[in-house]
Amino acid sequence: MGRIGTPEILIILVVVLLLFGGKKIPELMKGLGSGLNEFKKASKGEDTTAKKEDETKE
Repeated sequence: MGRIGTPEILIILVVVLLLFGGKKIPELMKGLGSGLNEFKKASKGEDTTAKKEDETKE
């Protein structure tokens, strides 16, 4: 397997654009970004539900 170069990336981008269309891509990227943020929070051990429970007990 070779490395992925510029021509391969361009082909992938064109195929994604054809499959999803220009209007749907920003929504997909927003969802991907929020998913990555949640994954980072979970991997760091930050649990927002536990913090909320602690605040309501006080």
